[in-house]
Amino acid sequence: MTRLNLKMRPLVADDLAQVIAIDEENTGRSRKNFFEKRVAAALNEPKQFVYIACVCNHEVKGYLLARLQRGEFGGARTVAVVDDIGVGRDVQGQGVGRALMAELAAIIQKKCINEIRSQVDWADQGMLRYFAATGFHLAPRTIYQRVTSYLDATVQEDEGDPVEIDYSDPSGDDTAALSRDQVPCRSMRKTDLAAIIKIDTKIMGFDRSAYYSRKMAEIVEESGVRVSLVAELDDHVVGFVMARVDFGEFGRTEPSAIIDTLGVDPGYAHKHVGSALLSQLMANLTVLRTDYVHTEVGVTQLALIGFLQDNGFEPAQSLSLTQSLP
Repeated sequence: MTRLNLKMRPLVADDLAQVIAIDEENTGRSRKNFFEKRVAAALNEPKQFVYIACVCNHEVKGYLLARLQRGEFGGARTVAVVDDIGVGRDVQGQGVGRALMAELAAIIQKKCINEIRSQVDWADQGMLRYFAATGFHLAPRTIYQRVTSYLDATVQEDEGDPVEIDYSDPSGDDTAALSRDQVPCRSMRKTDLAAIIKIDTKIMGFDRSAYYSRKMAEIVEESGVRVSLVAELDDHVVGFVMARVDFGEFGRTEPSAIIDTLGVDPGYAHKHVGSALLSQLMANLTVLRTDYVHTEVGVTQLALIGFLQDNGFEPAQSLSLTQSLP
């Protein structure tokens, strides 16, 4: 077998057509909109992304897309999340995928980041073998999902729920429709940032302004469809949910939504705020014809798992993977 003369370099906008062609050849479908949005976001905020091209004779033979995240799903450390990787069919089995992952590891270690995460469908045996071969193992987290339909009237209040509200709100509350009537919810605006940071600081006990400033920029500038919400009582913001609609992350074929963070002012606990936000989000996603909503939860967060299950969530047919670096 001829040894490939592979070269790693940053992925640039001019590579987009070759990336789309590799993905379409491998998957049998076009995700042009997904890749265009990802590349535009990376050009707008380059410090938040690591995009790598594997080139042979000036032709892109493989690519890796990773986003640097800190704060999503309650995480406290910065991690690199690989949400897409592809290798041309003519060079598969020749070490391109391993070389891409090794290059990512080298780049983020220079940034003092020592964890890579990803997700994979449990039935995708090829990708499972690839991740196992490159040092990944199961993360102590579960991916939950539910069909985006209107919440039914069976959601019951769970006394003693925790105040921490990342992923989804564990307050339970009354029936969905009643909650929406009692607590008005509206689309999130850039001017809500200060109120959101204030609520989160009350919950967490420390300031996460950098995380929320970045998330607000994503909501306003990157997201093609805005689904993040705030709840208002007594003429001010008392809760929020940050969610996004994605059309290709982790190789998903159906349009789906991801809940990153949901928070409720502790002074308004058990006043139906969390339930109203989640209920309104589901109603909006139903109208948008988004098929599923996903989130992640640690396997030891039993109260949160119970809340998700009570609201129609169930473990997804996807695995959360992680790799720790020296």
